[in-house]
Amino acid sequence: MKIIAYGIRDDEKPYLDEWVKDNSVEVKAVSDLLTEDNIDLAKGYDGVVAYQQKPYTDGIFKKMDEFGIHAFSLRNVGVDNVPVESVKKYNIKVSNVPAYSPSAIAELSVTGLMSLLRRIPRFENKMAKGDFRWAPDIAQELNELTVGVIGTGRIGRAAMDIFKGFGAKVIGYDVFRNPELEKEGIYVDTLDEIYAQADVITLHVPALKDNYHMLNDDAFSKMKDGVYILNYARGTLIDTDALIRALDNGKVAGAGLDTYENEVGIFDVDHKGEKINDDVFNNLFARDNVLITPHSAFYTTKAVKNMVQISLNNNKSFIENGKADNEVSFD
Repeated sequence: MKIIAYGIRDDEKPYLDEWVKDNSVEVKAVSDLLTEDNIDLAKGYDGVVAYQQKPYTDGIFKKMDEFGIHAFSLRNVGVDNVPVESVKKYNIKVSNVPAYSPSAIAELSVTGLMSLLRRIPRFENKMAKGDFRWAPDIAQELNELTVGVIGTGRIGRAAMDIFKGFGAKVIGYDVFRNPELEKEGIYVDTLDEIYAQADVITLHVPALKDNYHMLNDDAFSKMKDGVYILNYARGTLIDTDALIRALDNGKVAGAGLDTYENEVGIFDVDHKGEKINDDVFNNLFARDNVLITPHSAFYTTKAVKNMVQISLNNNKSFIENGKADNEVSFD
């Protein structure tokens, strides 16, 4: 059995090597992301493992089919950059890692909120200029706020537990309700109820056609004045132009963002000495009430190990048995 893994970073290599030693399977590690230009490297292999934000193209899966490869395993959760018709057409089985570490994402979302509530970015900017005065940057306490969690899967529930630990009131919305949360009376029936009641709105849903730009001008208009927005899920959930308008008019007091709808080419790239050619992103980045991290919520030792080794387990299972525990259904 031979597997090729694309986009392997230095921090992933120890966990890949550990898996190879434990499983006695040959794995070729390629540092470049998977494209039509390098898919030929997969010829002679039995399965492909990959991780990237940029889209996978039809040509990639066409070549895989030509090479007799029908096992494709993602090291991440999201499948929104996988062309569904292509994997169906070429009979490619796809798996993901649905829960590499829910706590990693949840913890950073709460960290972002606490930084905004305590005005940390503003104090850092002031202090860098020698201004150590408190006013006018008085803080809010999380224990006095209502947090609306949209998406109550593994990550959403992990975030809820942390918010509850701070003493916040937590409400939730999900199309698919968790029975335990249902018993607690956590859920509201509509998104409009979340918008009307929450002081903080945090997104923990996958990117789907139905929720593209779910937070738009209309949604922001229904929210409390001074609401905080957290997006540690997918950039396309927020209409960025609408968010900027809501920040400008004070509807939104602050935003914590680990994702951005046009992040490819910006995040996980060294931009020292050059200007980022994206006026919308630069607008957000310049604000001291917007905290941006470069899609790094997942980036912990535990999560990286799980992403590498679970994806390899999935790929090995596809090759051996034609099925895997984390196979993605596109039906």
